Amino acid sequence: MGSGEPNPAGKKKKYLKAALYVGDLDPDVTEDMLYKKFRPAGPLRFTRICRDPVTRSPLGYGYVNFRFPADAEWALNTMNFDLINGKPFRLMWSQPDDRLRKSGIGNIFIKNLDKSIDNRALFYLFSAFGSILSCKVVCDDNGSKGYAYVHFDSLAAANRAIWHMNGVRLNNRQVYVGRFKFPEERAAEVRTRDRATFTNVFVKNFGDDMNDDKLKELFSEYGPTESVKVIRDASGKSKGFGFVRYETHEAAQKAVLDLHGKSIDGKVLYVGRAQKKIERLAELRRRFERLRLKEKSRPPGVPIYIKNLDETIDDEKLKEEFSSFGSISRAKVMVEVGQGKGFGVVCFSSFEEATKAVDEMNGRIVGSKPLQVTLGQARRRW
Repeated sequence: MGSGEPNPAGKKKKYLKAALYVGDLDPDVTEDMLYKKFRPAGPLRFTRICRDPVTRSPLGYGYVNFRFPADAEWALNTMNFDLINGKPFRLMWSQPDDRLRKSGIGNIFIKNLDKSIDNRALFYLFSAFGSILSCKVVCDDNGSKGYAYVHFDSLAAANRAIWHMNGVRLNNRQVYVGRFKFPEERAAEVRTRDRATFTNVFVKNFGDDMNDDKLKELFSEYGPTESVKVIRDASGKSKGFGFVRYETHEAAQKAVLDLHGKSIDGKVLYVGRAQKKIERLAELRRRFERLRLKEKSRPPGVPIYIKNLDETIDDEKLKEEFSSFGSISRAKVMVEVGQGKGFGVVCFSSFEEATKAVDEMNGRIVGSKPLQVTLGQARRRW
């Protein structure tokens, strides 16, 4: 994370000068309702409710674009946390460039908040330390979950808030206020700390006949256990993994070192430190991001899948065979160790082109084999 600060004097250059973000909106709020709410503040260019591109369901936030920056600033300063459809909304400058938000600079985390502290109270508590870009108390259906985030426009303001507010009692509860940490950073800290202290062991890849007693017998050799559990599905069948919690870290570490990779009833066990929830979530985020980037790198279009390809067919020959049916954005033969695996994919620019290719090429002999050609699902870029 960088140590520099955004220039407060130039802050408005980072935002659309007359556009406000409106968050925490009730699902029934419409563009017309937004317009009627904010029109008294000044002339508007437009209002927009953001929706899911597929289902068109509202996402709980939107934008109000004023004609004049002064009107937008007046609305931000006087209308924040007003009600619309019976629910208070949050206002902040619209930030089309999200680099400041993603950098984490100026962002702080607050926990152990009393449930009576809402977004409005949080904003006025922390606005004494600097200009706030956004603040949010995290809630569920039961109200506040006891923690929140405040994003200042500068690192200095965030540091002032941490210095003055960390450890302060609010409504008879001592709050923690600290620098915001991204989930990956927190997961790395947990992982480093837990490796030297863990007592919970994760075990997988054992047979269906493994039960709690057998698992305990296998692992109790390394020290006293607090709990042993084979995880089962709704029908009672083993899912092939479980957990063993030891009384000491030394026993857990010894079990991992000795049993990992050991063959039991013809199956090779995986035995390792049981990850904390935050670590598992961070790993899922990494996997999702890799898939997202991989998906983004692929050209859009309507794919068709071709099986039973002759060994002599490569990418160029595949494209050549199908090019007469339309514009091709991608033609790829799947290979392994330099050898074709017998199937590939061709992406056309339209559904009609792809359909025509399937109709005419399915069953056609190319090389020495009849092709099996099927239509895939169109990919879209929103």
